[in-house]
Amino acid sequence: MAITMADVAKRAGVSKSTVSQFLNKRYEYMSEETRYKIRDAIKELGYQPNYVARSLKQKRTSMIGIIVANIMHRFSTEVCRALEDYFNNYDMNAIICNADNDPEKERKYIEMLRAKQVDGLIIFPTGQNIELYQEMINAAYPVVFMDRKVKDLIVPTVVVNNKEATKHAVEHLIKKQYTKIAIATEELTISTRYERKQGYMEALKNNNMPVLEEYMISTPIHLMAEELEKLFSLEEPPTALVAANDLVFLEVLKFAKENDIKIGKQLGLIVFDNIPFANLVSPTVTTISQPAYDMGKKAAELLLKLINKEEVTYKNTVYSCELYVRESTKGPGNFL
Repeated sequence: MAITMADVAKRAGVSKSTVSQFLNKRYEYMSEETRYKIRDAIKELGYQPNYVARSLKQKRTSMIGIIVANIMHRFSTEVCRALEDYFNNYDMNAIICNADNDPEKERKYIEMLRAKQVDGLIIFPTGQNIELYQEMINAAYPVVFMDRKVKDLIVPTVVVNNKEATKHAVEHLIKKQYTKIAIATEELTISTRYERKQGYMEALKNNNMPVLEEYMISTPIHLMAEELEKLFSLEEPPTALVAANDLVFLEVLKFAKENDIKIGKQLGLIVFDNIPFANLVSPTVTTISQPAYDMGKKAAELLLKLINKEEVTYKNTVYSCELYVRESTKGPGNFL
């Protein structure tokens, strides 16, 4: 026979409403002695709250959905950790889905999570499901975008200053006297990649340096090695390169090793992403670091406000990045 809330109340010598307040952590008018009685009664009886019934009554499931573009990115895992930590403090559970930057997969996850009646969504959007995003906005469904902007949609969005951060990184390379600077990104389907390329181009133009099409790679990861081969087969190959994320960086490292290109000696290298081992490898790698954990926490705060129908600013929340200068950008004078 199932143990009920009434059984707990009887064992603890309190009312059902007091037990309900305890389960919902509303302790304001509850003595410590009463809390201990209810806790002990729950333990002795082995009572398991009926979360489904509670969800129906409260019209909340205490679950949120996170749709990540690519879980392989270190940035994504750091953001997810922050989100899970934050919602755990509110006894809310997170369901994490990996969309693989596939708009169809993203659509299926959005529909599935909403069918499960999660209280809200945090999405690293592919940017390709505009009608579906707009449908959620029209329905006042709680949703926050992370890392990527989607043009013309009014959604709370948490991002970094991609353009400015990349511009600053390229200017650092120029100050170190690199004159042949390339950039490698995945295909330009999302705002982050496009903005990083913009920052690269702007830095070159501002310093009266040529912007060469052959020095700008934008391709899927599985074709990156092939494009790097073309880049370094040029008559004048680059002496420095900006890898626009951690997955591109790994492709560059693999290519450099296979072709005996010495990072920090023959090639200056900056990576836009959070690389946990950047200061441990040899040579140490210069990185553009994003405050991923803080960004995740901010997105969680925004979503919880939307769930609670509190006022939220719909302007983009933009975080600054930090350039950590290490041995991989010593300057061409150190190539000997």
